Amino acid sequence: MSANKSVQTALSLIQSDESKVLGLTVGPHNNVAPGQEIPKVDAQSPPELSFASASPSTTYMVVAVDIDAPFPSFKVLGPILHWIQPGLKFSQTGELTSSDTPFVTDYIGPAPPPGSSSHRYVFLLYEQPADFDAKKHAPANGAKLSNWQRMRYDLGAFEKKVGLGPVLAANYFKSN
Repeated sequence: MSANKSVQTALSLIQSDESKVLGLTVGPHNNVAPGQEIPKVDAQSPPELSFASASPSTTYMVVAVDIDAPFPSFKVLGPILHWIQPGLKFSQTGELTSSDTPFVTDYIGPAPPPGSSSHRYVFLLYEQPADFDAKKHAPANGAKLSNWQRMRYDLGAFEKKVGLGPVLAANYFKSN
């Protein structure tokens, strides 16, 4: 399974329109540029997110996937789901924060297998549908997903199931 149409469209979009680049702070790395190499040790916690065009009255959702698993030249296990965080709101500091909204999928940091070149970790920002119920899609009691449940993730099916519109902003970093 390859990365879906939304991923490909978002990667093309951010190459031509800087206003669509999702702000990422990954560990000590502020304002991550698309494609920037980040050591995996620095990316084990969820990034801080920002989006210059965010509206204070809109709720957002971020989805992160590794589109190069297990190897960029052999993507049989990908994409691998790394994070789904709904309930993001624009804060006074310009960040997108989720306050008390539970994750749908807990964040996992980069972990390419030994011998692999860098993987691309893509972050997609969507407007969250008004009727989206995070608890309906989140694991019971805040459980974390196993790696097996994350492999060969069908982002297109999730987009359709929950009624997501087009990607509003995106960014990605490389890590190994």
